[in-house]
Amino acid sequence: MAVPKRKMSRSNTRARRSQWKTTATTMSTCPRCNAVNRPHQACPTCGTYKGRVYADAMRTEHAG
Repeated sequence: MAVPKRKMSRSNTRARRSQWKTTATTMSTCPRCNAVNRPHQACPTCGTYKGRVYADAMRTEHAG
């Protein structure tokens, strides 16, 4: 296993990590209720996906 021979400087470490960027989540609208949701997942508002209704996908709030 390769082990670094010298300590990597802070500027080199930060320059390497500057490329680690996140991207915004893609959003789409539900064809049934027009709510905003993530693609390829059941709608959190009405619980439908590709015309089918999934009752388990309904949003539930945490019981206090």
